[in-house]
Amino acid sequence: MRWAETLSAIARTGLAFTQNLFDAERYEEILHVAGDIRAAAGAALAAEGQPQMSPASPDEIVVEWMHEVRQGVPGYVTPKVAVGAVVGNEKGEILLVKRADSGVWLYPTGWADVGYSAAEVAVKEVLEETGIESEPVRLVMVLDGLRLGFTQVPLYSLVFQLRPLGGALKPHPLECADVGWFAEGDLPAPLANDGRWSAHAFAAIRGEPVEVMFDWPRHPIWRPSEPPPTAP
Repeated sequence: MRWAETLSAIARTGLAFTQNLFDAERYEEILHVAGDIRAAAGAALAAEGQPQMSPASPDEIVVEWMHEVRQGVPGYVTPKVAVGAVVGNEKGEILLVKRADSGVWLYPTGWADVGYSAAEVAVKEVLEETGIESEPVRLVMVLDGLRLGFTQVPLYSLVFQLRPLGGALKPHPLECADVGWFAEGDLPAPLANDGRWSAHAFAAIRGEPVEVMFDWPRHPIWRPSEPPPTAP
């Protein structure tokens, strides 16, 4: 999925800037190859029971991508931006929502809105998705959603720690199937990304001086991270 989206971004950005007809034809050809790859990846994810977020047909995928091509700088393809919120209460529990679209549990999160700062989006998403009023404390994670398997859409997620101020639990009627407070040893399943973010989130909730978590560079970046070699 990551390879398909990367090839698609290169091709669409090339179409946005090239003035050469020959180059444009080559970029469109790359886009069709990327469409084949993404359709195969989407079918594999669907077979595993994961939601498919794009048309199954390679041709439909390419048409969708071509509709997004713009000339010049507006056509430069970049990841979307999402904002998440780690909210902990006085018991040390974390606030989680069950996503209505996928059925997985995750901290409140949503797309960044124009006109809002990232921290303002975090406060807004917590209130809309859970009914809890909150205030920002610090930035704790900057994550590549596609790399971590959070989403099938290329995005960067800015995750803030927030402090609850009041309100009552009330899941959003369209976006959330459930909402609740959970202790570290009693987290619900399934957790997004197998909960690999949870230890860092709870360290922040406990007030520990955690560094901002981010995705370390890979070498080369197009391949999965290789495990360190073991001694013979």
